[in-house]
Amino acid sequence: MHEYRNDFPMLKQNYIYFNSASTALKPQSVIDAMNEYYEKYSVNTNRGVDSLGYMVTKKYENVREDIAQFMNAKAEEIIFTRGTTSSLNMVAKFLEPSIQENDEIIVSIHEHHANFVPWQQLCHRKKAILKIVKTKIDGTVDLDDLQNIMSEKTKIVALNHISNVFGGINPIKEIAKIVHKYPAYLVIDGAQGIVHEKVDMQEMDADFYAFSGHKIYGPTGIGVLYGKYDILEKMEPVEYGGEMIDIVTVDKTTYKKPPYCFEAGTMMIAEAIGLGKAIQYINSVGYEKMNTHVKEVRNYLIKKLTTEVKDIVIYNRNIVDSNLVTFTIKGIHSHDVASHLDSKKIIVRAGHHCASPLMESLGVTSTIRVSLAFYNTKEECDKLVNALKEVGDYLNVLFK
Repeated sequence: MHEYRNDFPMLKQNYIYFNSASTALKPQSVIDAMNEYYEKYSVNTNRGVDSLGYMVTKKYENVREDIAQFMNAKAEEIIFTRGTTSSLNMVAKFLEPSIQENDEIIVSIHEHHANFVPWQQLCHRKKAILKIVKTKIDGTVDLDDLQNIMSEKTKIVALNHISNVFGGINPIKEIAKIVHKYPAYLVIDGAQGIVHEKVDMQEMDADFYAFSGHKIYGPTGIGVLYGKYDILEKMEPVEYGGEMIDIVTVDKTTYKKPPYCFEAGTMMIAEAIGLGKAIQYINSVGYEKMNTHVKEVRNYLIKKLTTEVKDIVIYNRNIVDSNLVTFTIKGIHSHDVASHLDSKKIIVRAGHHCASPLMESLGVTSTIRVSLAFYNTKEECDKLVNALKEVGDYLNVLFK
């Protein structure tokens, strides 16, 4: 996949970037599309009757159509948000009026804080019960346990599509079959999921699915919330302002139909255009080609780490389809490891990965996460392994 590396200007800075699960690098086509908006037609959408405004509105809505096709959904089921976190908090606000005291919300210990804290806090506010479903060694949901803890009191099940720490892939279709036996909504954090596999909302049958543009080679500051239209029609707006309204009088206000009633004010126009280009880029390369390369590079890296790096503990080495390698080195804090790697211009993630309950369950405060993308190479893995072999010497010199 070396032929695609030139598409990413960040790689020309001589960094080795192993942190794509945090935010992926952006291809030049995405950057150019956003610059073109600011340079040539930097006006607002859905306002006025001028030709530039019409053109920008058309481009913006075309992206909505492209995303709907990308997810096998309807355009009116696609809401633009600031990102996955914003989307999940929006869903929590949507559903809060339906939650009563002693109702139940189910999450897993492997959730990102963005898909844990909103539900925890909703339970606190409404005196509901937060239940933790058991997970397997790869971080995926134990379906038998999910079936066992579901009840008529279960109102929301909120789970990740793919874990941001281990990379295990949840079987959303099977989970949906269990959840929808009860009067419960299934909310999916797709921040990592849509990056690595084609999603089909009709097949998955999730009620809500959220993802961020910056994880799929698009801009920061924009995300998508998919919601089944018959559910969105019943939801009240969570923000009020321009362009989400139908009629405003002194006494009352009526709202546009979804998705527009959920998009108040000036939206992320340049970012939406950039996201559209990112989706075009993914389609041009193809998931299969991306995943085949990532799997090959990951297998190579794990073999090198396990045979050459002393005292390494890899927590997810046996998860076949993961793009992540999450590990610690005995006796060395993860932040010290990351600092040493940074001195070599190798960028990884070190910390709790916004998954503190999971870290607690592992008995650690932090880990190092290498997240691979299709622009990474085996040569970069060699440099990472060599740098990890030197980390002890680096700390001895640093603290001498």
